[in-house]
Amino acid sequence: MVRREPEIVRYRLWLAATRQLSFDSYDDLWRWSTANLEEFWQSIWDYFALRSPTPHTCVLAERRMPGAKWFPGATVNYVEQVFRHVDRASAAGLPAIVSRNEKGDHREVAWPDLRRQVASLALHLRSQGVQPGDRVVGYLPNIPEAIVAFLATASIGAVWSICAPDMGTQAVLDRFKQIEPKVLIACDGVTYSGVVYDRTEVLAQIRAALPSVRHVIVHENIGTASSVADCVRFDRVVSRDDNATASFEPQWLPFDHPLWIVYSSGTTGLPKPIVHGHGGTVIVALTTLAIHCDIGCSYKQSSFGERFHWYSSTGWVMWNAQIGGLLNGTTLCIYDGNPGGTKANPDWTTLWRFAADLKVSFFGVGAAFFANCMKAGVEFSKCGDLSSIRALGTTGSPLSEEVQSWGSRQFAALALSNGNQEQADIWWCNISGGTDFAGAFIGGNRELPTIPGEMQCRLLGCAVQTFDEHGKPVIDAVGELVCTEPIPSMPLFLWGDTDGKRLIASYFDTYPDNYDGTGRGPAWRHGDWLKITGRGTCIIYGRSDATINRHGLRMGTSELYRAVEALPEVVDSLVVDIEYLGRESFMPLFVALGTDVVLDEKLKGKINDAIRIALSPRFVPNAIYQVAEIPRTLSGKKQELPIKKLLLGQPLENVINKDAMANPGCLEWYRGFAEKYLNRDRTNA
Repeated sequence: MVRREPEIVRYRLWLAATRQLSFDSYDDLWRWSTANLEEFWQSIWDYFALRSPTPHTCVLAERRMPGAKWFPGATVNYVEQVFRHVDRASAAGLPAIVSRNEKGDHREVAWPDLRRQVASLALHLRSQGVQPGDRVVGYLPNIPEAIVAFLATASIGAVWSICAPDMGTQAVLDRFKQIEPKVLIACDGVTYSGVVYDRTEVLAQIRAALPSVRHVIVHENIGTASSVADCVRFDRVVSRDDNATASFEPQWLPFDHPLWIVYSSGTTGLPKPIVHGHGGTVIVALTTLAIHCDIGCSYKQSSFGERFHWYSSTGWVMWNAQIGGLLNGTTLCIYDGNPGGTKANPDWTTLWRFAADLKVSFFGVGAAFFANCMKAGVEFSKCGDLSSIRALGTTGSPLSEEVQSWGSRQFAALALSNGNQEQADIWWCNISGGTDFAGAFIGGNRELPTIPGEMQCRLLGCAVQTFDEHGKPVIDAVGELVCTEPIPSMPLFLWGDTDGKRLIASYFDTYPDNYDGTGRGPAWRHGDWLKITGRGTCIIYGRSDATINRHGLRMGTSELYRAVEALPEVVDSLVVDIEYLGRESFMPLFVALGTDVVLDEKLKGKINDAIRIALSPRFVPNAIYQVAEIPRTLSGKKQELPIKKLLLGQPLENVINKDAMANPGCLEWYRGFAEKYLNRDRTNA
């Protein structure tokens, strides 16, 4: 298999041909893109031939954060950009969506049928009085119906929001109540880890608590939809096929018209309802996915047959990111179910076999998935024909050097047997971004070398810096990840935040106006520890609000996890640093161990030695405790800060939202531990 020319090379050559701009290095290109925002983002508009029936008067009316005004005068629609690929992709015989679930049900949605279903549902929503700006919400798993519902909503200018059906009633209401939706599109239940969950009762509770909802559409996913009263069936409202659906066109909208509402993790307090716009989301998604992730258009000769998979639930922003593949005419491969098999029969080959069967070319997952595969001893050679995979994507948490090297060795072995030399040095596209701006700050570049444990570059148009404790940019040192210039996909606003104070408090309080004495405006604080190396690569060390500060030496938690979780006995871990003014800190380490493994003094010594060798004796914990589970959010993030606050004496109900957790049952152990810890001399804890 011949390695195709990377999209970032095509873009660079296009700049030379159309703008007479040449750059000696990627760093030079990046510096140009962040110093010349208007010129750069106009080039992206032109490179992807974005369309607007009305011209924009300028690229950036006000260069400030928050409140930057992008492409004023332009009118766009996310769905229009998707629909422009229908005819050519269909003529090439390529599907828009290929879907499978853990029961083995396989479906394909053709591009023309995707357009017809979207049109049918959009016309139905209009008939129910849905107007631009109205909210339509989904309670749906990662299935084609969720994508159709989103596209139909966006096509008429309504605002979309979705929660995964594994979320409990209160977690859903904490989100949807804030935005007062007019229409609810839900499923009757889901199957996960081999268990069928009937959600009709939860649906009834959600419906009763949302008086703004005037219309309910139910998709029959497990066969209990008939028990839901006063609703219409999803299959009926997408079945229309007539002149009206054939002639349907998405509505042209202002560039910054609200597209969707996504939410912060909700670990404490109500989740922030974050609003992104049509135009900003489209232009940033194309830059991130096509140029940096090198995900090609499926019907173009240079990337013919491209199939893009990024495992996600609908409760994680990577679901939104995967849909972005449609903007560039890419076939999506989606999976609904547990990627690790069932509790009774764990199987970390599940997604690999899915990728083999569907001939996935770009395979993306959360970083923890690869670590679980390594722990489980997965052998890729026994997972089917994986020769189609040319790139691996990761995000969600830092990917350790050990895990990345393990995966690379597996693909190098595959290359020897299948002859795909591209897999001999498999490309890892490790990205780091966030729900907050529906994009990535740091990511991949097919032209640059891959260094295990590091991310290749700061993304074009993203003025990312590492700030020290004085708010000064530093290189080769760990500090706060900040962005000093606006990006088109940054939040328009937080829903209900009429005066903008909540938005400012969330991102701009740490570095406000004139934070460095130069008179410049505020900088966006993202909440991650970052090191930018002298060669331009980046390393994320974890959340900056969960930082360990031991004897004056700061460190993100991911470095410690890398050392501890490399041990075969340790399945998962969590560390917190409990600091007190004027007193030495106390740092406990919690470890979940493998089956039949007991935390004895020998294993404690082994863990401490691993930390001492990999990091420093400074970071050896004060105590190690064996736990059944490490608390995680629904999107898989470790709950470091809530456990830290619990150990500082705050009530459990004030520091964590159980409905936003994947495993809330484990919290009682931590509550009990905190009570014992707070009632004893901490030096003996």
